[in-house]
Amino acid sequence: MDAQSADAVQHGGNHYKQFQYETWNVIADWGLGYFDGNAVKYLSRWRHKGGVEDLKKAKHYIDKLIELETQA
Repeated sequence: MDAQSADAVQHGGNHYKQFQYETWNVIADWGLGYFDGNAVKYLSRWRHKGGVEDLKKAKHYIDKLIELETQA
């Protein structure tokens, strides 16, 4: 990893650095958008940072994505 890479820096804790893959790299690799990407972010960290509150946040983003995808 290049020292100039954004991957080299973690602001606000180590909840993402403990995994083999950085969550934002997974989101980019999978081509996720704002709503599904944020849901993945909160799902990836809930056990290590925000607990059930992060699960609620993930659900909120999924609910909004469902709403957008089912609009006529």
